[in-house]
Amino acid sequence: MENVEKSEGKVSLWCIISLASIPLVMTLGNSMLIPVLPILEERVGISSFQSSMIITSYSVAAVLLIPVAGYLSDRFGRKVVILPSLILALIGGLIAGFASWKMDDPYTVIIIGRILQGAGAAGAMPIVLPLVGDLYKNDEETSSCLGIIETSNTFGKVLSPILGSLFAALLWFLPFFSISAFSLISIVLIFFFVKVPKEKDEPLMFNKFLINLKKTFKQEGKWLYTIFLSGTFVMFILFGVLFFLSESLEKTHDIKGMKKGFVIAIPLLMLCIASFITGRKIKGDLKLIKKMIIICLIVLSASVIFVGFTKEKLMLLLIVNSIVGIAIGAILPVLDAIITENVKKEERGTVTSFYSSARFIGVAAGPPIMSLVMKNYLNASYITMGVLGFILIFMVFKLIKVDEIGQKQSTS
Repeated sequence: MENVEKSEGKVSLWCIISLASIPLVMTLGNSMLIPVLPILEERVGISSFQSSMIITSYSVAAVLLIPVAGYLSDRFGRKVVILPSLILALIGGLIAGFASWKMDDPYTVIIIGRILQGAGAAGAMPIVLPLVGDLYKNDEETSSCLGIIETSNTFGKVLSPILGSLFAALLWFLPFFSISAFSLISIVLIFFFVKVPKEKDEPLMFNKFLINLKKTFKQEGKWLYTIFLSGTFVMFILFGVLFFLSESLEKTHDIKGMKKGFVIAIPLLMLCIASFITGRKIKGDLKLIKKMIIICLIVLSASVIFVGFTKEKLMLLLIVNSIVGIAIGAILPVLDAIITENVKKEERGTVTSFYSSARFIGVAAGPPIMSLVMKNYLNASYITMGVLGFILIFMVFKLIKVDEIGQKQSTS
C-alpha cells in the first residue's frame, strides 16, 4: 500500500499531527453537540428523542458508508478518500448551521446536514487506522502512534463539552459552524503534510480482493467479530452515559452552560489520560493486549451497573462515570492495535472500516436508547449493560487466541 513521506525511514512529526487532527475534528463534530442538545430541544421545539437523532443521524450515515470508504482507500489510496470526505463534513456543518440560523423550522435540514457530516466522517476518521498501519513496519511503533491517534480522539471528547457549551453560550447554533472551521484546518494539514508517492503496485481487482477478504473473515472471523462487538459495546456505553450525564446535570442538578461542560469533561479527561498511557504501554504484545481487553471489560461492566444508582448524588455520579471513562479510554487503543497490526495490508482499510462501523453503531444507538429508557428503566438498563459486558468477557477469553493470531501474522 501507499507510504507517507518519511525522513530517513521515520514519519515526520507534522505528518502525525495532521493525521491526529482527523479524529480530533470528527470527535468534536459529534460529541460537541451533546451538551447543546437540551438547548436545541428548547430553541427548535423538539423532544429529547428527536434531539438524540441529531447525534444518531450522523452516526448512521457513517455506519453505512464506512465499509465503502474502506474499500476505496484500499483500491485508490488513503489520501484520495480522506480529503473529499473532510470537505463533505465541512459542507454538512455549514448546512446545519445555516438552517439553525435562518430557518423557522430547521430540524429536518439540520438532520440533512448531519447526514452529510456523517458521510464525511465515514471517509476520514476510519481511514486513519489503516494509514498508520501502512506507515510503520514495527508493531511497537504502530501501537505507539495508534495510541496518539486514539488519544487525539479522546482529547476531542474532553474538549467537546467545554467548547460546545462555550460556543452555544455565544450563539446556540455556533457549534455547527465551528465543525466546518475545524474541518478546514484538518484539510489544510492533510493536504500539505501527508505526502503520498505514486503507487508502485497495481491494486487488486475487485473480484480477487473480495475472494481474499472472504478468506480473511473465514480464517480470522472469530476474533475479528469479537473485536467488532467490543467496539460497539464500549461506544454504546460511552455515548449512552454521556447523553444521560448531560440530561441529568441539567435537569437533576441544575448545572448548565459552561459549568456543565467542565463537569462533563471530568470523566472524559480520565478517558483521555487512560488512552494515552495504554497506547504507549501495549507495544504490540498480543498476550498483553488480550489481558488488557479482559481487565478493561471487567472494570467497565462492574462500574456501569452503578451509574443509575448515583443519579441523585453528584460526586458519586462523577466518580462512577470517571471509572467508566478510564476503562473505555484504556481499551480503545488496545482494540485499535490488535485489529490494525494483524490484518494484511491489502485488506487493512476494509477490515478496519468494519471495525469503525461497529464503533459507530454503538455511537448511533447510545443516545436514542438512553433517551427512551432513562425515565422508567434507568437502573435496569445499566444492569443489563453490565451483564452483556460479562458475556463479552467470556467471548474474548474463548475466541481471541493470541498464539494462533501471532502465528498467522508471522507467516503472512
